Formats: sequence, C-alpha cells, structure tokens
Amino acid sequence: MTLHRRSYGPPPGMAAPQATVPVGTVVYAIGDVHGRSDLLARMHEGIEHDARRRPAARRVLVYLGDYFSRGTDSRAVVERVLAWRPPGWEVVTLKGNHEDLILRFLEGDLRTGLHWLDYGGVEALAHYGMPMADPAARDEATAIELLHRLLEALPAAHLQFLRSLPASHREGGYFFAHGGVLPGVPLEAQRARDLVWIRKRFLLSDADHGAVVVHGHCISPEPEVRPNRIGIDTGAYESGILTCLVLDGAERSFLQTT
Repeated sequence: MTLHRRSYGPPPGMAAPQATVPVGTVVYAIGDVHGRSDLLARMHEGIEHDARRRPAARRVLVYLGDYFSRGTDSRAVVERVLAWRPPGWEVVTLKGNHEDLILRFLEGDLRTGLHWLDYGGVEALAHYGMPMADPAARDEATAIELLHRLLEALPAAHLQFLRSLPASHREGGYFFAHGGVLPGVPLEAQRARDLVWIRKRFLLSDADHGAVVVHGHCISPEPEVRPNRIGIDTGAYESGILTCLVLDGAERSFLQTT
C-alpha cells in the first residue's frame, strides 16, 4: 500500500474555493474510513510525514465521521482513532450518519438498529465478536437480542467515544461536517441531523454557506472541489482509496492511499 500527495481542482470553468485556515495552523481532514483500519494506519503515517515538512504552531486532525460499518475492522478503527494522539496535536472526531444510527439503536430505537444492519451493521457486529447466526434476520426479537449483546460487547471507551462526537467544527474559512449543511441556514443555526445526514439539497446548492464546507458522506471517485464545498468520501471501504485534505494557509492539497 502506498500514499500519494495529489492536487485536485474544480471542474473546468468553475471557480475554486476561496478560504484559509488561521495563520500558523495546518489542518488535516480524513474522509469516511468505514472499518478500514489498514488504510487509516497508512494515512496516519503519511500525515506525520507530511507534518514534518510544514512548520506550524498548531496542528489539527479532523475526522469527518463514519468510522463504523463495512470494511474489515470497525473496532480496530476506533481503537486507532482513540490511540493516535501525537504530542501537540488537536484531534476532532465528528459524528457520521453510521454513528448516529448506532447511538439511536443503543438508546432503544429497534427499527433504526435493523436499518443499520442493511448498511454495514452486520459486519460491524462481527468486528465486535458478535457474528449473527442469521445475517438476514430483521425481526424485533433479533433487534432486542442484538441490542443487549452490543451493550455488553462495546468497551466503555468506545461507548464514550460514540456519545462524545460533535456534529461540526470550524477552522477559519472552513466548516467541517459529515453530511454538509442546509442551504440558507446560518452555520451557527444548523441542526445536528442536517449536519450528519443531508445529501441532495446540499450537493446541488451553489449558495455561499458562510464558509467552505468540507464533508464526506457521498462517495465520488475523486475529491469533489466546488466553490462552496469540498467532498472527500472516496469510498475507502470498497475502493481502497482513503482521502485526507490538507489545509495550510490558502494552500490546499490531498493525501490518498492507493
């Protein structure tokens, strides 16, 4: 597995985003990991290597959410996220829609739990030592059993991690959220559900949101660079391409696994 530094711009004829991060700050933003602990390990190495070549008073790593589901080992991803704390770094772990599904399930929403199973939940349960005898089962009794087993299987640190995830973060002219923002609503008034779940209304909008929104949630073959947003979910769990956006002053670049 290798890591490449790449440059992506907007489509021809479209303006590039105009934003900067605070002076002396370098920000790294990682897209949806979805259980690919192997790719995350390589990305962490690449980030540390890249950071050594950038003098900065402050270094920030922002995860855009969706650590769980699909992939090869959701549990190992969470362990790695919790453990990676180089001296002097600030780490921001945002909530993805899959974390939202799990939290709602843990709070007793059985219907949401069954919905999660169809979108990588079966695999995530197996990563926590809970393989389903019948992966196709979707009845209430199955949901109740899985809920009790998951509450027992989740380490306390992982449960605390889930419950502590914010829905957004801001650095200078950039605003970070898993899904995006609801157009026309001030950033400080955005609802958590929109920040985590929104898709089409956000993706199709050419509105100025008050900051350039960096998001995941919607897979594209390569990063989507638009005047008002940058999408960095490159479908790592399936493609093997995990993307990290690097922001240094007005400079913008990308690190990617291949």
